[in-house]
Amino acid sequence: MLNAQQKPRIGIAGIQIENSVFMPNRQALAARTLTLPNYLSPDSAMGQAAEWFPALMGGGSGRGPVTRESYEAFVDSTLKIIEKNMPYDAFWFYMHGACSVEGVEDPEGEFMARIRRLIGNDVLTTTTMDLHGNASWQVALHSDLITTYRKAPHDDSRESHRRGVVNLLDRLASGKGRPAYKAWVAVPVLLSGEWSSTRVEPAKSLYALVPEVEAMPGVIDAGIWIGYVWGDNRRNQGNVIVVGDDKAEVEAGAKKLAQKFWDVRRQFSLEAPGYPLEKCLDLAIASKKKPFFISDMGDNPGGGGSGEVTWTLARVLKRPELQSPNGKSLLYCSIPGSEMVEAARKAGVGGHAEAYVGAMVDNSYEPPVWLSGTVVYVSPVSQQEQNQGGRRNPDIAIIKTGSVYVVVGTSSPTPNLTHTGVDPKKMDIVMVKQGYLVNQWYNMQADWVMAQTRGGVDQDFKTLPYKNIVRPMFPLDPDMPDPELNVIFVPSTKDIYGR
Repeated sequence: MLNAQQKPRIGIAGIQIENSVFMPNRQALAARTLTLPNYLSPDSAMGQAAEWFPALMGGGSGRGPVTRESYEAFVDSTLKIIEKNMPYDAFWFYMHGACSVEGVEDPEGEFMARIRRLIGNDVLTTTTMDLHGNASWQVALHSDLITTYRKAPHDDSRESHRRGVVNLLDRLASGKGRPAYKAWVAVPVLLSGEWSSTRVEPAKSLYALVPEVEAMPGVIDAGIWIGYVWGDNRRNQGNVIVVGDDKAEVEAGAKKLAQKFWDVRRQFSLEAPGYPLEKCLDLAIASKKKPFFISDMGDNPGGGGSGEVTWTLARVLKRPELQSPNGKSLLYCSIPGSEMVEAARKAGVGGHAEAYVGAMVDNSYEPPVWLSGTVVYVSPVSQQEQNQGGRRNPDIAIIKTGSVYVVVGTSSPTPNLTHTGVDPKKMDIVMVKQGYLVNQWYNMQADWVMAQTRGGVDQDFKTLPYKNIVRPMFPLDPDMPDPELNVIFVPSTKDIYGR
């Protein structure tokens, strides 16, 4: 027990990456120093409530599973930093939940287990997660407190992480420590975020139940995890977790959320109408509404795609209606292509540039596209950057070919177009590598369709070659019998292993 003069010592580490296993590429898990969020700044009340010891954050892009070697190196480096700052009174696992590592069934759960073995089972832990992550049994076991986002798009990400920290500090300050009960329910539903946006039903009403359960006497927090559909392990499914001090209330809350999740399973649908790419282009070209948005769903880097698949772009450039400079304007965001950026810089604004773009690594669906057109914009290089041989990040060019404006040099579906001279609001059509639109685009669109395109996060997940997930699983097995939805009480690691 801490005395009144002592500040609790709290460690932090995490993994923030989602990467599809249905891609041929492999990537290293990149480690970066974890910086504290602004609500933990030294002059904030929460920041002053404890001594904070951030370790490392693992991350990367949607370029296929992480190599086992880089994962192990990241974990080892993180453990060394954590050990250096021991002892701890509490620990914050800052997680996503959709990391895929070669040969590791549950990367986040294993990461948490190894940290727990180092810091000991007396240390109070909190875990904050993305609702499109996997709240596996091992994740639940090593989390005394746990919370997840309640909105998709994730407008509440900051709020959710902060909630997890507030709960942790409250339990430390009150001396109550770990909650007495932690209920875990596996819900055999596996959907993508595009099929479960909380802006529309049924997810809107489903997630509205979460704060109701949280408000029940004896409940501290509650969450619904949709899970990660482009992973392939037993943990890839829906989950409900409720924690608190009243067993009956915790159990009732978990049952309520899990049963509602299952009951509405057949009501989930894409947030906007979904069609094959050619039909989406037909609708956009014929529409009088502008800007008309098209989601290039199959290669959404925010969902685990590589962001460099050229399958869609190749077909857009072949549309005869878009090959004339006077055709309907279409802004395409975005495609990597460093060679094109360099060519654009040499040609200058108004000049002609040509080079291959995209598919430099992920060429499973389409080879690199030869892009040829007029340079509308290219990132400038400052004198300092020239002297150092550096580049701004992101370093982009905008190339116009026909009536298509292609943002090149990044995989971001939300590139910063300020000062480029290209205004998305004035475009007839905007195509972005996203599923559901983030608010930046959602608030701008006059109409919107979701294109069923190819890529590592293909929305036709019923045809994905799963080998390891639990079956039956809805909607892969649409006529499966109703599951029991058993509420399982997860013990604490101290109960199992002692100190």
